[in-house]
Order: sequence, then C-alpha cells, then structure tokens
Amino acid sequence: MPGISIHVVDVSRGVIASGMRVELRHGGQLIAGGKTSDKGTLDVDQRVAAGFYEAVFHVADWYRAQRVDLPEVPFLEVVTYRFGVSHPDQHYHLPFKCTPWGYSCFRGGA
Repeated sequence: MPGISIHVVDVSRGVIASGMRVELRHGGQLIAGGKTSDKGTLDVDQRVAAGFYEAVFHVADWYRAQRVDLPEVPFLEVVTYRFGVSHPDQHYHLPFKCTPWGYSCFRGGA
C-alpha cells in the first residue's frame, strides 16, 4: 500500500519508542502528526505526492518523559530528517533508531 510509515526504536535501551511526538511535513504543511503508537509507529496510509518531506522527531521530550537523565541542554532536542519521495505509488518506511546522543534514519522495507 502506498504511503509513509515511521517506526521509532530507542536502541540505547532496546525499547520501542511509544509516545514520541512525530510530525510529517510536506511543502511546509503538516500532513500527519501525533504520538507514536504502542508499537512505536506513525502511519500515513494515503498516497503522497512526489517531493521532499520532513519527519520531525521530538527526541528530548520523549526521553524526559521516560525519566532518562539528560543534561539541561540535551545533545539532541528535535531531529528533522528531510527525505524525498520519487515514486508515490510505492511505500516509504522510515525506521528511526535513536539514543540521547545520536540517531539513524533510512528507507527500510515495510
């Protein structure tokens, strides 16, 4: 099914990042957003247009809510990942792996 799905995992503790606020933007407009599900996912189950998108992950707020000890000025506050959709008829799955100190995001299989 065409669309975009995001899956967030805290690899520093080996847990699904359920409840992380994530926004998906296209052309400056919010097209989806909210907190990740109990499975750590946010899904846009509609066909999206070709172009550039931004996935915005509110990392520090989530770690604070998990009672992870962060410095007053965290290394990662909000991560914005810009990616392109060239084939809107395909599904784009974005695994987002994070720690308080780094992240990885890529196009995966869904």
